[in-house]
Amino acid sequence: MRTLWLGAAEDVETVLAIGAHADDIEIGCGGILLELAELCPAATVHWVVLGAEGARAEEARLSAAEFTVGFASSQIVVESFRDGYFPYGNGAVKDRFEELKREVSPDLILTHQRNDLHQDHRHTSELTWNTFRNHLILEYEIPKYDGDFGAPNFFFPLSEAVAKRKVELILKHFPTQLEKEWFTADLFHSLMRLRGMEANAPAGRAEAFYGRKVVLGNGAHG
Repeated sequence: MRTLWLGAAEDVETVLAIGAHADDIEIGCGGILLELAELCPAATVHWVVLGAEGARAEEARLSAAEFTVGFASSQIVVESFRDGYFPYGNGAVKDRFEELKREVSPDLILTHQRNDLHQDHRHTSELTWNTFRNHLILEYEIPKYDGDFGAPNFFFPLSEAVAKRKVELILKHFPTQLEKEWFTADLFHSLMRLRGMEANAPAGRAEAFYGRKVVLGNGAHG
């Protein structure tokens, strides 16, 4: 396996992170966002949670605010689409994506992976691809009972400090989820350790993504 270093971190000026529910972004790609805050301090982050209400919405806002510390600016949006009903909402989620297309043209998009067995996650991934057709999209993974993990093909190594910080912030900001038996520090660390082994990451930690379509450019053709 070879690691390619192309361009500069400053090339990432705008990041769009999309999650179906509160805590999805943090679990799936919180590490890469924490790293990018250090690598790309001039970047802007658009953080969109599609389905969260009440206490969960407040958790999502507070968590996003802390995860985006270090970026030049952040736009945090928490919508209230009904959990479990994204594909059956009479086009409302699709309409929101059409609005989003007019609001931001990101250099990097982080969203759910298309084979996720949760219908909301899967629908979010589909709409992301339908809406943003000429962008770099990386699809993150979420652990859950369904057992839908696959073989990701894109890895982002994390420092040990960032991996630890990611887990600390997740457990801090989502107290409503702590009663779930899977929502534990060891699970989150185990996943990053597994993906770190697969990526041969220097610190042994990584987040994994699915790069369904990636264009490798050198800047010579505009």
